Amino acid sequence: MSMTPQGMTRRHFMSHMAGASAMVAPAMMMGSAIQANADELKKRGRSCIMLWMGGGPSTMDLWDLKPGANTGGPFRPISTAGDVQISEHLPGVAKVMDNLSIVRSMSTREADHGRGRYYMHTGYVPNPNIEHPSYGAVIAHEMATERSELEIPPFVSVGGGSVGPGFLGMSWAPFTVNSNGQVRNLAMKGWGEQTMNSRLGMLSMIERGFVDQNRGPAAADHAKILDKTVKLMTSDQMKAFKVSEEPEEMKELYGTDNFGRGCMLARRLVEAGVPFVEVDLGGWDNHQNIHATLKDNKLPVLDKAMSALVTDLKQRGLLETTTIVWMGEFSRTPRINGNAGRDHWARSWSTVVGGGGINGGIAVGATSSDGTRVETEPYSAEDVMATVVRAMGISLDTTFTSKNGRPMKIANGGKVIKELVA
Repeated sequence: MSMTPQGMTRRHFMSHMAGASAMVAPAMMMGSAIQANADELKKRGRSCIMLWMGGGPSTMDLWDLKPGANTGGPFRPISTAGDVQISEHLPGVAKVMDNLSIVRSMSTREADHGRGRYYMHTGYVPNPNIEHPSYGAVIAHEMATERSELEIPPFVSVGGGSVGPGFLGMSWAPFTVNSNGQVRNLAMKGWGEQTMNSRLGMLSMIERGFVDQNRGPAAADHAKILDKTVKLMTSDQMKAFKVSEEPEEMKELYGTDNFGRGCMLARRLVEAGVPFVEVDLGGWDNHQNIHATLKDNKLPVLDKAMSALVTDLKQRGLLETTTIVWMGEFSRTPRINGNAGRDHWARSWSTVVGGGGINGGIAVGATSSDGTRVETEPYSAEDVMATVVRAMGISLDTTFTSKNGRPMKIANGGKVIKELVA
């Protein structure tokens, strides 16, 4: 099974736009009708933005500092707007921490990049016999009935391909764009708008000819895919991707780097009704010179864009309905190696969640004074995913049926982190 980034090729884009039902259908297990209605009401208009830190960020240097410990490193904790302390090199995020919370007792077993990435995105460890759907696919699938007016893709990955839709099918694959909102594998170089429309019209006419000749259901299905694709390409909602149209002061707020533009684009997309957006900030595999790299490079970029995103969403009244998830595939060793770096570490680390449906300003769980072990109840990828989907109003009783006929519970049956759910 491939665990490489699963963005959308042109062929997959056409399939994605079909909007056809996946081969699976969610089946709600028995429960209270009143609770089911409440879940439906709660999830209306909700979205999720995942900030993906590819490479495995050292959360001990960001969210769970250990000043004075021989493993602690040079960074110092500072107070925040919440009841937590974080790195001195995240001063902007510190000002909005009343809207975010830290899960400090993450403990997982996947310390390989590919396996950890897959696990944190799906709640399942890799299995050669089945490909599981990622956060974006699951949330887009569950929110689809509430977004009948949405003409643009419900799952957008910015700056890097996300983990794919697994057995839910390519209709729920990530629609991959760069931080300028340009669609990958779709641009038709040298085609003006008039030329493109002319060729699409000709193709549409050919498709109708095949259908009229009674060539079977495949021709009719393909024609429907084409119609949906043309509708997307001519939709006014595509303006959400035109991040360059933002005012200069907004660009300055987020930062002009790729991650800053990506976060600004994520806000535009949830504002347009997209239920799931993932923004990638790679480069955290810091086996050497970690503290200089974090201080001079990674943390200023993260701090500016993440704090701007929270501030902007809140000012627009969108934070109440937008859940934010910050995480990587694992963290890095408490021990600092001989190259002044930290290596892969999954036993004791942190993720950050906040926004809609999440209690802000707190830290859940704790690690030891040197950061080498979790000292409270440990939490897993399944638990974080269960907490996020529950905060969005999606029932944890939802199950899917995989292609081999196995029932698969949403978030792999993870438990909700009760301190976080509003």
